[in-house]
Amino acid sequence: MTRSLGGTELKRLHRDWRRRNETRLALFLDGVQNPFNVGAIMRTAAAYSVEHIWMVGGPSPDDTKVNKTALGSQKFLTWTACETSADAISDIRSKGYRIIGVELAEGALPLHELDLSGDICLALGHEDRGLSKDLLADNDGLGYIPQLGRIGSLNVGTAAAIACYETRRTGWTAQR
Repeated sequence: MTRSLGGTELKRLHRDWRRRNETRLALFLDGVQNPFNVGAIMRTAAAYSVEHIWMVGGPSPDDTKVNKTALGSQKFLTWTACETSADAISDIRSKGYRIIGVELAEGALPLHELDLSGDICLALGHEDRGLSKDLLADNDGLGYIPQLGRIGSLNVGTAAAIACYETRRTGWTAQR
């Protein structure tokens, strides 16, 4: 009979996947405003071992509403609040990351067709307006998440989770 894994078994399972992680992953929240979206993204970031989060606008990770969804995962993360997208882009590049925007935009490729190797910073934009003009003009690639149904876009928290997984999956499969 199949059963769910217990605490020790889960730790062993996740430890094995952490050992397969050879690249750095970061996030840039470019104007994400909803505290529950920020919290969900922070929880996903902690699950996928995101090294750092840059934020322009939006609520602080210490906000009560953010914590309601993040469930304390902020303690596993570091972040920097920047005044402008240009400031964040400059800092991200100085740390050696390539910036990949997750956006439904002209010239964007399906996320799985982008080169996601090496150190990647995934950029996610405002819930309605998307990525800032600065980021649309200064990135190393734009990717979108193909969708099959009648809905044209995903919630930014959901998009962040899929993009983080796809970036990590790319690294895991490249090691085989």
